[in-house]
Amino acid sequence: MRLPGSVSELRIEPVEPDGAVEDWRHVHNVIVPPAALSPAEVEENVRRYRLEVAYLDDVLVGCTTVRPPENGDPATVIVRVLPEYRRRGFGAALYTRALAQARELGGADIRTVIWAANEDGVRFAQARGFTEVDREPDPEDGIPFLTWHLTSS
Repeated sequence: MRLPGSVSELRIEPVEPDGAVEDWRHVHNVIVPPAALSPAEVEENVRRYRLEVAYLDDVLVGCTTVRPPENGDPATVIVRVLPEYRRRGFGAALYTRALAQARELGGADIRTVIWAANEDGVRFAQARGFTEVDREPDPEDGIPFLTWHLTSS
């Protein structure tokens, strides 16, 4: 398998109801197995949030979720990159794009949610100015989901 390497080769596509739902779901479920989603749950998310998938050529690299601010809550930006494609700038490119989308949707305040076992995700969020504001233990394995707030932009 050829591993493309340039961020400039990254192709980002919105997830449409009849589109790349399975690709987005695959990345999500690999990165956050205790919160694995069914196809029906992803279809519901497509209607509520802005979901995108990222490819290098035809190789799936990652996905994003942008939830608009609701009921006084901040906008939520979540970036997921498959482990074999990390530390190449793809997460940063996806984050920059997702953050701009959240701002376009009226997100003055931004948060993210990370499964604590995803140590790369925790480091990524810290490096971008997020700080932990809440944690919710998973009843199955006790590993918490962390809610982080962007403290610098």
